[in-house]
Amino acid sequence: MTSKTTNKFSPKVRARAMRMVLDHEAEHPSRWSAITSISAKIGCTAQTLSEWVKKAEIDSGRKPGLMTETTAKRKALEGANRDLRQANEILLKASAHFAQAELDRRQRS
Repeated sequence: MTSKTTNKFSPKVRARAMRMVLDHEAEHPSRWSAITSISAKIGCTAQTLSEWVKKAEIDSGRKPGLMTETTAKRKALEGANRDLRQANEILLKASAHFAQAELDRRQRS
């Protein structure tokens, strides 16, 4: 399964932008102010940069939440579970179809 959005920014640019926010946060009246200032410089939206910073803080253990790796594993498992449910549903329908065909065959004999 592919992402619905493209990653326009390289991991190096993301890391640098997040580091800039954390390093220069004290120079601004608020974190949001720092984020809007830095996001304008790198060419992304402030909301995008804010999400990057939040994920970085969770991944580093500074804030509680599900780490990126855990979230990715969870999504993969949910997808596999969905696929297995669909396969099971198909097998159940096929089984019912063949069972009915066997009953019909016996009645004709």
